[in-house]
Amino acid sequence: MKSKKKNKTLEMPTSSDLQAELDRIRYKRRYGRTLRSTIFTLLIVAAVAALISMFVLPVLTIYGSSMTPTVSDGDIVVAIKGSKFNRGDVIAFYYNNKVLIKRVMAHAGDWVDIAEDGTIYINNEMVDEPYLSEKAFGETNIKLPYQVPEGKIFVLGDHRSVSIDSRNTSVGCVSQEQVVGKILLRIWPFELFGKID
Repeated sequence: MKSKKKNKTLEMPTSSDLQAELDRIRYKRRYGRTLRSTIFTLLIVAAVAALISMFVLPVLTIYGSSMTPTVSDGDIVVAIKGSKFNRGDVIAFYYNNKVLIKRVMAHAGDWVDIAEDGTIYINNEMVDEPYLSEKAFGETNIKLPYQVPEGKIFVLGDHRSVSIDSRNTSVGCVSQEQVVGKILLRIWPFELFGKID
């Protein structure tokens, strides 16, 4: 019995095979660099967005009905940091590990008086409040007329019959250190997207 030996010849790759392999390796390297660069960029963008959200434009979710009809339970709003607030501005502030949202009514030194029907007077001048759907005396236990203490802001909720605010000593006036910022705009629900007045 004869054994036949097969002649095995090693085929040399063609130049097109070498070029294809070189292109595949280059593509793999480019893909890896692009992927790393994209991930790095996304991490930087996320970190910057988180820092902006925390320190410049906090995003807040509304809980409760003390500011209806201006904002409602479940709305998502954006605040802007600042230290100057005008009468009528809606601000967010810390209170007992919560963030409350109320409207600025008076500043340090101003005199606040509230009529039985809920009409607000600041320094003996009636305040026009077109944003209210109803007036109410509400949960008021401060002695009226009331002078806003130094370094404080007198705030009220827009839903006066249910809001616990500066009319009640349980919340009282707000200090500058408590303020998160002025509510700038509502971003959710989308159909109500827009500036908060």
